[in-house]
Amino acid sequence: MPHDTTLIATIAISLAYAFLGGFIAFRLKLPPLVGYLLAGLAVGPFTPGFVADAELTAQLAEIGVILLMFGVGMHFSVRDLLAVRSIALPGAVAQILVATALGAGVATLWGWPLGAGLVLGLALSVASTVVLLRALDDQGVLHSDDGRIAVGWLIVEDLVMVLVLVLLPPIAASLGGAGGTDTAGPGLGTALALTLLKVGAFVAVMLVAGPRILPWVLQKVEDTRSPEMFTLGVVAIAIGVAFGSALLFGVSFALGAFFAGVVINESDAKHRVEKRLRPFQDAFAVLFFVAVGMLFDPAILVEEPLRVLAVLAIILVGKTVAAICIVLVLGQSRRTALTVSAALAQIGEFSFILAGMGLTLAVLPEAGLSYIVAGALLSITLNPLVFRLATRLA
Repeated sequence: MPHDTTLIATIAISLAYAFLGGFIAFRLKLPPLVGYLLAGLAVGPFTPGFVADAELTAQLAEIGVILLMFGVGMHFSVRDLLAVRSIALPGAVAQILVATALGAGVATLWGWPLGAGLVLGLALSVASTVVLLRALDDQGVLHSDDGRIAVGWLIVEDLVMVLVLVLLPPIAASLGGAGGTDTAGPGLGTALALTLLKVGAFVAVMLVAGPRILPWVLQKVEDTRSPEMFTLGVVAIAIGVAFGSALLFGVSFALGAFFAGVVINESDAKHRVEKRLRPFQDAFAVLFFVAVGMLFDPAILVEEPLRVLAVLAIILVGKTVAAICIVLVLGQSRRTALTVSAALAQIGEFSFILAGMGLTLAVLPEAGLSYIVAGALLSITLNPLVFRLATRLA
């Protein structure tokens, strides 16, 4: 061919494999996410055949992260969270602490430094939004009281992970990684203070100026009565705010996209924006999962089966038992405890985002990402079975 087609080949073959894997997973009554991760494995360096360009795939995955976080922000409802705050807030925080402690404890037994154990535990503590909503919908409890508690619980988990993504880079060096500061002394305190100052300035701008500017822009675009202009405006806002926030305030793309989604969520154009953006979210989210799958070394299942089982046990047993106990202590019924715990017995998007950042900052070993991806694949695959068991026990 007369010109470089690396980008086209990467997108075309990655999407083709993802479509095939997602379709097979759907026919097997598994979440398509399983197929997307396996597609990444198929185009990754650990399997024969075509190998996608890792650098291009990483950039495409970054767009996927931006659109995923924009979607998370659009589904964030302060009203819904406040309605179940007495259960969701203490429950989510307690479960994150339990899962993080279990992950750090296991990592310590493996000889990992504390920083790597904390990142591993945090990555195992947060459930997949996509899988949770799909599972609750399949069980017909998404809009029930139990479903609202599970969704509120997940929102709190997501908010905690957003905070972790903000704070991890400045403290990476003190956790044994790269970047940040060299010591845990005044340098670390200054870095944290500066980071929080930048984040505070960004949040203030978004909460004060955002509701005045973004809906106004969308309204002006909508007045053109041009569907393609509205779609272009929505995509430009999602990606543009994320890029601009990183450029001007030094915050992550993910945080910028999340707050852009929160602002749009409070506007009258929310549903129209969601409809227009959904195809882009789906396509680039698939590329994000493919990029994660590319980093998974399947040899880990043979070489380190006990470690993979330990990770899976934290997800399926540790988190589940913790959630059941917490919900029961908070005065809810056994049915509610079982439903919420089953919905949360898996990991997904935020786990991969956090693990990828930990890998980039040299806090998490490369094997850690493979353990997390293996745990995600297995827990997502087993989640329908966990739900059926919870239903019988309830």
